[in-house]
Amino acid sequence: MELPRNYQSSGDGHEASSSRKGKKKRQRHTSEQIQRLEEFFMNCTHPDENERKQLCRELGLEPNQIMFWFQNKRTQIKAQTETTETTALRQLNENIRHENFVMKETLKNVVCPTCLQRLQLENSYLKQEHDKLANLLPKYNETLVVGSSLNLSPGCSMDQVIARPPLNLSPTNPALAYQLNENAEMEKALMKDIAASAMEELVKLFQIEKPIWIKSPTNGRYLLNRDNYDKMFPKAKHFKNSRARVESSKDSGVVHISAAHLVDMFLDSNKWEELFPTIVTTAKTIEVLETGMSGNRNGCLQLMYEQIHILSPLVLPRDFYFLRHCQQTEPGTWVIADVSYNSAKGSFSRQPQSWRLPSGCMIEDMHNGYAKITWIEHMEVDDKTQTHRLYRDLICSSVAYGAERWVVTLQRMCERFDCLVDDVGSTCVFGGVVTLPEGKKSLMKLSQRMVKNFCGMLSMEGKLDFPQLSEVDSSGIRVSVHKNTEIGQPHGTIVSVATSLWLPLSSQTIFNFLRDEKTRIQWDVLSHGNPVHEIAYISTGTHPKNHISIIRPFIPMEDNMLILQECHIDPLGSYIIYAPVDIQTLNVAVSGEDSSNIAILPSGFLISGDGRPEMGDACGSLVTVVFHILVSSPTTSEQMNMELVATVNTLISSTVTKIKVALKCSGLD
Repeated sequence: MELPRNYQSSGDGHEASSSRKGKKKRQRHTSEQIQRLEEFFMNCTHPDENERKQLCRELGLEPNQIMFWFQNKRTQIKAQTETTETTALRQLNENIRHENFVMKETLKNVVCPTCLQRLQLENSYLKQEHDKLANLLPKYNETLVVGSSLNLSPGCSMDQVIARPPLNLSPTNPALAYQLNENAEMEKALMKDIAASAMEELVKLFQIEKPIWIKSPTNGRYLLNRDNYDKMFPKAKHFKNSRARVESSKDSGVVHISAAHLVDMFLDSNKWEELFPTIVTTAKTIEVLETGMSGNRNGCLQLMYEQIHILSPLVLPRDFYFLRHCQQTEPGTWVIADVSYNSAKGSFSRQPQSWRLPSGCMIEDMHNGYAKITWIEHMEVDDKTQTHRLYRDLICSSVAYGAERWVVTLQRMCERFDCLVDDVGSTCVFGGVVTLPEGKKSLMKLSQRMVKNFCGMLSMEGKLDFPQLSEVDSSGIRVSVHKNTEIGQPHGTIVSVATSLWLPLSSQTIFNFLRDEKTRIQWDVLSHGNPVHEIAYISTGTHPKNHISIIRPFIPMEDNMLILQECHIDPLGSYIIYAPVDIQTLNVAVSGEDSSNIAILPSGFLISGDGRPEMGDACGSLVTVVFHILVSSPTTSEQMNMELVATVNTLISSTVTKIKVALKCSGLD
């Protein structure tokens, strides 16, 4: 049955009806009435009975007229909305169809990364074969010439043998050169695409807060919400096994250095090492793909290699070939993005167990000599060699290799740079030992090299394990032996020995004990049971206990040896690193001369929290004890091993025992 024309469907499922009389009345609505109804509709689309009666009195209309007007208005709005949405969806659908067409056409001419790497390997193999043949060719021609003079075949003359054209194996072969150049251009384009994609993702990670970043309930640090991240940035996993896991973290801080200066240091591999001596063991720039704009480095892109390592020989180093891309997103703000890349230009000494997903930092100039740093670390880790139980909590909670450690280390180094350029004053140095600004700078550079050498030896590659210390809270002894010929370290056979242990004390308590000159006699073999005296120090930061010291361990008339020591403490832990230096050698640095050739062999301690949530006053710390010892060359390797095991085991185990006794922790054995 067909409805009368004066019936209209309401937007909320009700039917609207009116008499012809009502229809005529609606036609006679004045502009003032319509304006008033429109104004009321903007604030209330479903007036109740009292509100309708009020409008009737105010506008002189019947209740049905008010009700039908609102029903029709809602229907009209709904129809307009549906029309707009339909148009938008049609346009979106058309755009998607066009994008799909473009992608299909593009994919026809794109070489996938796997294919490209296979081509690179094949080209490398062909180049090696070419070089072999090119080296053999002169010998082959020479053999032909000599042999032909002795026994020529019928109808063949010496002139014909010598004049025979050689095979064209020259590197200037146009076809080969074209192929190599084309592959290089393809790889360069691929690297640019990967770097641009990483930059785009990293910028979004800096901009987005809650849907992506959440606070860890255990330590309050920021980490990625995996579900939301995977939805926003879907990508294939690099390690496809049950042992793989993901580490993510974000942190920020303020450093006393200009943003532009910091950007330049990040893009220089040598300065990058200097900025993070306790994290970055080695850094190299493999290839500069784009130098970036002069003055701001916007657009700079380079392929780099680095090895990072921290805390203990029990923690595996991490190696990366990665792309570093710099972009100035706005005046005074830079983003530096790092992302792993399988480069045919480099090779790993072992199978890489870490893959850096888009990570990096945003550097914002604060226009007062300071810069704000926001740091993101994000990587996949293959734990096929499972992290040692002592450091498992610290590693898996994204603290050991996390963003906070990078920010804290950068803050420490920027404070150190400030102290380096300050004039020598009574607040920095006492005792009259260091009197010249040049002497202070030379001594600080020597100490920084001591710290870097100490941390660089922690990986102890080629180590020999001697797990004589088998108690629950210890890790056994790690020993590494190598012959050193590098400048800045003693030449000869160096033995590195280390052990890590857990103590039920705070990092602050252990640090205070080890750095106190009054308690040093309780553990340091260099003191020979005699008290030591700090004769000079140089501050390296705002914390009063962060400084470089010159320590006299003996009565001056009996020995000419001093100890150069650097101490540092921050929210993530502390270190105490020292090395014996004779007075004549130390005077070279104190007088302001170049200290880069001074041979120094450091030992010391690294202290950090154990990564476990604190339960009231209960807390624990991880302590790594490291000695580097110069020994005379042994006659046989077997003799060397026997002597080393006995000597280093006695040295380090006795030191650990003395520390435990002094800290009242010996009952843990």
